[in-house]
Amino acid sequence: MRLLSVKEFYQKYQDMAEQCVVVSGWVKTKRIGKEIGFVELGDGTCMKSIQVVLEVGKQQEKAFGVGACLMVKGTLKLTPEAKQPFEITAEEVTVMGDAEADYPLQKKRHSNEYLRTIPHLRPRTNLFSAIFRMRSVVTHAITDFLYREGFTQIHTPCMTSCDGEGAGEVFRLKTEEFFGKETYLTVTGQLHVEPFAQALRRVFTFGPSFRAEDSNTPRHAAEFWQVEPEMAFCDLQELTEVIEALCKHIFRFCLTEAREELEFFERFIEPGLIEKLERDIELDFARVSYHDAVKLLMESGEKFQIPASYDTPIQTEHERYLAGVVFGKPVFVTDYPKEQKAFYMYLNDDEKTVAATDLLFPKLGEIVGASQREDRLAVLQKRIEECGLKQEDYAWYCDLRRYGSCTHSGFGLGVERMLRYITGVENIRDVIAYPRTPNNIIF
Repeated sequence: MRLLSVKEFYQKYQDMAEQCVVVSGWVKTKRIGKEIGFVELGDGTCMKSIQVVLEVGKQQEKAFGVGACLMVKGTLKLTPEAKQPFEITAEEVTVMGDAEADYPLQKKRHSNEYLRTIPHLRPRTNLFSAIFRMRSVVTHAITDFLYREGFTQIHTPCMTSCDGEGAGEVFRLKTEEFFGKETYLTVTGQLHVEPFAQALRRVFTFGPSFRAEDSNTPRHAAEFWQVEPEMAFCDLQELTEVIEALCKHIFRFCLTEAREELEFFERFIEPGLIEKLERDIELDFARVSYHDAVKLLMESGEKFQIPASYDTPIQTEHERYLAGVVFGKPVFVTDYPKEQKAFYMYLNDDEKTVAATDLLFPKLGEIVGASQREDRLAVLQKRIEECGLKQEDYAWYCDLRRYGSCTHSGFGLGVERMLRYITGVENIRDVIAYPRTPNNIIF
């Protein structure tokens, strides 16, 4: 007899009434009366659990505790008038693995801060099982969209000799004797995937990135995941259209494939969450230049912790205000000052700004960073010099401008930031299985 998952039981229970079935999972709760006991059994495949009814004295009801792993053989009974549509009356209970008395998830609710101290057990809670199922759905949605749009996935390295962003916030590896040169954990796969765009037209890389930024905000982590598509024959305008289409596809996919989880998040995390996602699908994302965005901030009358200015970068509080208050929906801010962006971004005709955009979301700020790439050799070399980088480190990158260069563009979408928006969860540490932040690496 093949063991069905809890999710499969809820899909098929109406055809299994009065049949002998076998269910397995972990004990969520346990209530034992004088004659009858009730065990809530879940396996993480969906939000629901299955109620198992025990006859006291016959089914080893005292031989296991909350957190134990059980296999139960019994009869499936329909219970249309109860909270659950069915239950299983146990005939045989096998304790596959008991949980000791100090099992730390005895009560219904724990703070997220506490659960971060036991990341190996927190997936057993309703919140975190829902979060990580949602994470899987989001990554599926991303790859589903990209494959449909003709992208080829390229696996780029996690170790590199290039600082992709030129900001110096890299983890240095003690591998000089091995590789013969200084090596880092990658901040971005973009530089390595770009050559494939000029061979395969539309490509993407999807994996972890590492940033040695000493930041303890709810939006930063030392290790995070991003998808980075690159497209040949694509300018900034087309790029924003692709990004918007991808975001809306993710929302639609989640509303279809993870509705139960979204309803859970809406109930316990962010009221109105589903309506927000449905609205974002229907509305056109806004677009505004950096210059006009700063002007709107300066004229808003809002008192920011850091006042908006043309001489300083747009801050997270500014991003949230623009998306949440000024536009009330996701907004692309374009044409940033070149000093604020990386060396590889296309220099506009004014020679002061670059053809770059950040996609800002209400309550969150930036989720996507993107740009048209600089495809003119002389301009790129000058920008490398202006940014204080070594020409020899990027000679191979400049080769792409020597041998059949073309207009091309790309972006990076942060998976964790997208998850925070879709779930309503505030802290990035709660949408990563094992968060890596300053002074925090449990194992």
